[in-house]
Amino acid sequence: MRMSWRRATTGAAAAALGLGLLTGCGSNDDSGASGPAEPASASAPVGDITVFAAASLKGTFTELGQMYETANPGSHVEFSFAGSSDLAAQLDQGASADVFASADTDNMTKVVDAGLVEGSPVDFATNTLTIVTAPGNPKGITSFADLNREGTLVVTCAPQVPCGSATQKVETASGVDLSPVSEESSVTDVLNKVTAGQADAGLVYVTDAASAGDKVTAVAFPEAAQAVNNYRIATLSASKTPDAAQGFVDLVTGPDGQAVLARAGFAQP
Repeated sequence: MRMSWRRATTGAAAAALGLGLLTGCGSNDDSGASGPAEPASASAPVGDITVFAAASLKGTFTELGQMYETANPGSHVEFSFAGSSDLAAQLDQGASADVFASADTDNMTKVVDAGLVEGSPVDFATNTLTIVTAPGNPKGITSFADLNREGTLVVTCAPQVPCGSATQKVETASGVDLSPVSEESSVTDVLNKVTAGQADAGLVYVTDAASAGDKVTAVAFPEAAQAVNNYRIATLSASKTPDAAQGFVDLVTGPDGQAVLARAGFAQP
């Protein structure tokens, strides 16, 4: 009988312990204990990124950077705007960035060939050249050929810059060889020369002319259609925040980004 009593009490204790463990796993007591945690939902990309972008993108990308930061609290977008050729050279020399947006395919190809791009670049906009003059067009320029009039001071982009390469294509298409008084390293430098009164006319993108407002008069010319620039964007393989970098690329190429670009005068690729 003693052995049976011991077995009975041992079994009762085990049952009580098992009940206690089951009760401890419950979620309806008054202590606030909860059941298994709900799985965390996926969060938006967050992280600081540096974007190297063509000078002609300054206005639109600055706006898109603010949109990105608003949509992703805790993130920060740092921009470096310059001629695409200068930016490509900086990246090739080891400059640190997460995203590269070029105003042409040639400079993006250089970065791709250097093994600096993650995945494949994406076309996200196009742009064309226009002539800008001082307000009111005091020189009476109405065509591309008029830029060669004697006494007309013309500024263009340097040949290695996308806007300079486009200018060369227009020269070939029109048979007009310009003699610029200076060749600038970015399209914004050309625009500044004209608005500062240091040149009578310059060749810039239609988006730059639009952003200058009444500081210039724009003169369209048909030969510009022979030199349409395709803008490309890509994440860079050295990025320490690749998800955030891709998030910015997705914004640029998505509906919101395309709407911002369209308002500035960019056309779709």
